Amino acid sequence: LLQANVINLKTFLSAVRLAHQGNDTVLPLSPLVPAKNSDVEKPKTKMIITSRRDYPLTKSFPFSLEHLQTSYCKLARIDARVLCLKKLRKLDLSHNHIKQLPATLGELVCLQELDLHDNHLEAFSGALCSSSLQKSLQLLDLSQNQIQALPIEFCQLRGLVQLKLDDNALLRLPCRIGQLSHLRFLSAARNKLPFLPSDFRKLSLENLDLFGNPFEQPNPLVPNIQLKIPLTLLECAARATVNHRIPYGCHLLPSHLCKDLEVAKTCQCGSSCLSSFIQITVTMNLHHVAHTVVLVDNMGGTEAPILCYFCSLDCYSQFLDRHLQSSG
Repeated sequence: LLQANVINLKTFLSAVRLAHQGNDTVLPLSPLVPAKNSDVEKPKTKMIITSRRDYPLTKSFPFSLEHLQTSYCKLARIDARVLCLKKLRKLDLSHNHIKQLPATLGELVCLQELDLHDNHLEAFSGALCSSSLQKSLQLLDLSQNQIQALPIEFCQLRGLVQLKLDDNALLRLPCRIGQLSHLRFLSAARNKLPFLPSDFRKLSLENLDLFGNPFEQPNPLVPNIQLKIPLTLLECAARATVNHRIPYGCHLLPSHLCKDLEVAKTCQCGSSCLSSFIQITVTMNLHHVAHTVVLVDNMGGTEAPILCYFCSLDCYSQFLDRHLQSSG
């Protein structure tokens, strides 16, 4: 009543008094005025929190949020309330103390950008790679963590366009990285990579940064021979399954055999091999897979060693002949 229009209030009270006395009366109505845009509270879609003291401990996050940033909040884990925000498209959890990612993170079906830069992660869960993030996730920043390896399932994140892995402890990149056909920006600088996986050749990037890795000097004349002669029955069956594209799955084969088949190596002749192979490293100019390449070292190089496989002595011998002829 304190905020009521005085004239309208007097009119209303007079009408109430007359009605109480039994008199017929007509209450004049004031014209309806549409509400101003400033008076209508819109659903909140963006929230940025950059300090521990501003982090809401008792108040819930608006379910309408599409962009949430909670940086420098000293979070040791992802808040369960955040995992209920099903409209989130961008989640920035950078500069915290997060050590592990919950599987329920994969239930954020709209999530396109996930920034975990500068945390304490030691792994990225294979379960997340098999979640709805497969289709939605386009940008993933795992830089400045403590990750040594990514799971086999990582390359199921087929929607990735930008991947940042700088300043970790990576000893290798995923062997099926070539399956990331939409990937355009890749940075894995200052890790512990000795060489690149053979599948790296399949990438088509706009920008690549591998600066500061301890790449080994490639030497095709010093092979790692893992050939088993004669081939085991398991090796023959595995090669036939992959080469002839015979359907398989966990309903037909033990799960460990399925995983082995998924990471089968490809010989220079196009045939596959599993655990019987010859492995070497050869030099690859990174401009073959990227338009813009950040120098690999301070010497101005843009070349890196890449793994190369052969399914037999014959295939390796043919490669060696070509290699010696081209270097001679």
